[in-house]
Amino acid sequence: MHARFAPVRDCFHDLFGAGRETGAALSIWYDGAPVVDLLGGTRAVVAPGVPVPVVGAADPWRPDTLVNVYSVGKPVAALCLLLLVDRGRVDLDAPVSAYWPEFHAPATVRQVLDHTAGLPAFPVPRPAGAVADWGLLCADLAAAEPEWTPGTVAGEHAWTYGHLVGEVVRRVDGRPLGRFLAEEIAGPWRLDLAFGLGAADQARCADLSYADPDWPVRSLGEPGSLRARAMGNPAGGLDLAVLNSPLWRAAEMPAVNLHATPAALTRLYAGLLAGGTLDGVRLFSPELVGEATRVQYDGPDLVLDRQVCWTLGMQREPDGSWGMAGLGGSSAWADPDRGYLFAYATARLASHDRVDDLIDALHSCL
Repeated sequence: MHARFAPVRDCFHDLFGAGRETGAALSIWYDGAPVVDLLGGTRAVVAPGVPVPVVGAADPWRPDTLVNVYSVGKPVAALCLLLLVDRGRVDLDAPVSAYWPEFHAPATVRQVLDHTAGLPAFPVPRPAGAVADWGLLCADLAAAEPEWTPGTVAGEHAWTYGHLVGEVVRRVDGRPLGRFLAEEIAGPWRLDLAFGLGAADQARCADLSYADPDWPVRSLGEPGSLRARAMGNPAGGLDLAVLNSPLWRAAEMPAVNLHATPAALTRLYAGLLAGGTLDGVRLFSPELVGEATRVQYDGPDLVLDRQVCWTLGMQREPDGSWGMAGLGGSSAWADPDRGYLFAYATARLASHDRVDDLIDALHSCL
């Protein structure tokens, strides 16, 4: 690690020493090159409040440890569809029904990508096992009435985003989203991330844990609210017994179950920041990257209950950075103005204050 970034290293280690972190990894690129690559703690579930040494823990976190990063995966899912847009096989402003004839809502592909399609929640209550039934959940969405006129307002499509995006990819290309990602993006750019893990990759996963046993209840918000409906169906998306199971890890729930390393995420954003080329391999045109990262919607988000600037799959902040945070504390984004890429992946589900502290330390170095 570059000595210049020692404050970031110290902050990362302090998270473990203070008991705020139990297992995590951090990757930062600056000026086009990796400058921080840190990992610590354990992949095993640890009781809340028990400090874990950064080195020497049982079943230690490794460079190839995969972790469920929740919504950090939404831009990855979006890029699969955007690759088809870039190749001229999908029109952003065509109705979704042009590619998915059973789809009822009058939403366009662009409106699906920027969270204004009006389908933030699966309409039929389903048990946890439904996460493995792609066809069932897509059929539910195809028949659903939008909760608002598409294009008029945004509401993060918290659990539904990956099925909306992924089914358009499948209808156009024929491959499920996980295979498309592996063959068209992750493989060519050498990214250690995936939707739908096989047994070998499941064996590399970190077990998620709660920093506070009330975290799932707080995350859902008011019972019956749009947020609770968006994040509570199918059941199990906040339940450790489901999240740490082979069922969840093998399923494709692309809105919330990308499993990744932070190093893979910074590589992905490096390719985007460079206009669609990484290590000499061009996947996207600069024009597509420009369209994908510009603000498409700026206004209230009915699920997040705050103002949000949505791009085609990411949030864009006032400082010009773009990327996505995940429920529970993982995050990945590019900050073009400051010249860095940042990815943090944690197995301890809590708030984003850990990332806030790391960013303060990083900015102090720049």
